[in-house]
Amino acid sequence: MTLSMIFAVLAGGALAGMMFASCSQRLIAILQQQGYAGRAFAKWYYRARNIERKKASILALAVALLTALFCVVFSFAGYAVANLVSAAPFFGITLFYRIAESRHALKVPARPTARYLRLLIAYTAVLFALCIGLGFALTAISLAAAADWFYLLRYVPFCLVPLLCPPVLMCVNFCMKAYEVPHTNKFIRRAKAALAASPCIKVGITGSFGKTSVKNFAAVILSEQFRVIATPASYNTPVGIARAVNEGGLDCEIFLAEMGARRKGDIAALCDMVCPSVGVVTGVTCQHLETFGSLEAIRAEKGELARRVKTCVLGRSAAETEVNDALVMGRDFDAENIALSTDGTSFSLRLPDGTIDVRVPLLGRHAAEDIALAAALCAVLGMKKEQIAAGIAKIVPVPHRLERKEANGLLILDDGYNCNAEGAKNAVEVLKLATGRKAVVTPGIVELGQLEEEVNGALGALFAGLDLVVLVGETLVLDVRNGYLAAGGDQSKLHIVPTLQAAQSLLAEELAAGDCVLFLNDLPDCY
Repeated sequence: MTLSMIFAVLAGGALAGMMFASCSQRLIAILQQQGYAGRAFAKWYYRARNIERKKASILALAVALLTALFCVVFSFAGYAVANLVSAAPFFGITLFYRIAESRHALKVPARPTARYLRLLIAYTAVLFALCIGLGFALTAISLAAAADWFYLLRYVPFCLVPLLCPPVLMCVNFCMKAYEVPHTNKFIRRAKAALAASPCIKVGITGSFGKTSVKNFAAVILSEQFRVIATPASYNTPVGIARAVNEGGLDCEIFLAEMGARRKGDIAALCDMVCPSVGVVTGVTCQHLETFGSLEAIRAEKGELARRVKTCVLGRSAAETEVNDALVMGRDFDAENIALSTDGTSFSLRLPDGTIDVRVPLLGRHAAEDIALAAALCAVLGMKKEQIAAGIAKIVPVPHRLERKEANGLLILDDGYNCNAEGAKNAVEVLKLATGRKAVVTPGIVELGQLEEEVNGALGALFAGLDLVVLVGETLVLDVRNGYLAAGGDQSKLHIVPTLQAAQSLLAEELAAGDCVLFLNDLPDCY
């Protein structure tokens, strides 16, 4: 192998590695959405009809065909020249693929955290090494075989690299856990020590739904009397809570920690970290049934918080987890006489020390119940009903949780962050109060395990009578469609489209000023 051949392999392999790494950056972002869980990523990528795997196959086929075609067509100029010319379509098609990918933004963009950047650098380095090693191996084999046709087409097998990118990424991610897990645990231990040392009251908030809303509402109301810090956005994992503590500090009297759970033991781990003395369990449904296995297991996991704290506030569907010193919705407090509209919600808030008439610019029956849970928590922490009423008056809608918007004369109900059956039922109830034509856009509800068909069928049945039903993607839309048609839905009003962008284009054609559209559960890319 000559020096010029070695240089050509090094340069070509490095450029190929760079291009393939660039083409697969979406995979790293989706792995991040999965919490860097390799098994969950593999389940997503290798499921039937995954569009990302189809795109990788098309890229591999295009690279193989165009590289081979250019090699053969330009072979008259010599094999070295033909190989060089064949690089043009190779880099052209991968560049075109990268540009096309960039025009379809991820629903949940990659967060350039330190871990993400470390994984990106390591993955890119491995692809560089893979492509350079593959280049040397193919060149050596072609020289040893002394076959002209093999030497001419020796770079065609590079088409296999896009198909190898996912397993390579999973291997790199797995190997990096030797560093990442201890590093993350150290980060969490620092936050745990800070929480243990802080004299503030720690409150844990969990449940199958409504966690973020209850947390946000409670933070607003409690601020009438206390200095409050709440975990931001939907940070509800050990890493998310640790980030809130380590970066934001604990200069407060009350710390509100949202606690999520996908598997047995998650709540116990969060309680060990935060050590809450007060808790809220918003409610229990079949959400995450896929990972828990049964509704009883979900109830037991959520109930772990109630058992760990001195005082707990329980939502209506969490009453079965009742423990000592618990306030239960429907018994000790409640949202009563709820009146719904597309402008806001009115209700009577019954608390242990009296009743408050409430009007808020929030939509849906669940908004009233979330406020009731937040208000009951505030009562437990010593606030009077007058202070609670003053705080409720300052509550504003939570983004993407049945948030009212208007655009081009359309009324938009943005419920993109809703992913549970009860919330979906409440959202459709509000949609049906709107004037004009009524439309819904949804991909269905996920993580329901063996109940996915049943729950999504019931969801589809809710849409019967609407003027336009748009189902997005391929995840669960057939179950929703079947439920819609079985409930008497009109086939002509039902549309199935591959992407949210396609749904938006359809809405632009079908709807006009004065109409209303509900965007229900915009699934992350990892579904």
